[in-house]
Amino acid sequence: MKYSKATNYALHTMLFLAAATPNKPVGVQQMAEQQEVSPTYLSKILTKLVKAGMIESASGANGGYRLKRNWETISFLDIIHAIEGTASLFDCSLDHGTECMIMQVVLSAEEKMEEHLRNQTMSELVKKMKIVL
Repeated sequence: MKYSKATNYALHTMLFLAAATPNKPVGVQQMAEQQEVSPTYLSKILTKLVKAGMIESASGANGGYRLKRNWETISFLDIIHAIEGTASLFDCSLDHGTECMIMQVVLSAEEKMEEHLRNQTMSELVKKMKIVL
């Protein structure tokens, strides 16, 4: 199983915003340089995070992006769904309905993984980072 590069950048962007300054806007250029990615590409990812209600944009000379209120509750799964969508990772191509035993095993594993990602928040990661630093 593999997530897209966009999801990788989204997770790192959210961690960067949470660790740096949760309330102060950070420019796209700064975040793009930090991740060595095109500002245009990162802007598309940021737009998805804005639409998902995780971050907000601030215009003007000191503009950029910042986390929205209650960012502490945003999970890895929330971020992944904002970028990848919520479709299942596996789709049985045979037409035998929900009785497919293969599908049942894969969906069970997917549910366990989603539960783990739902329980992991950026705020917990930031706390661990500050302990290490």
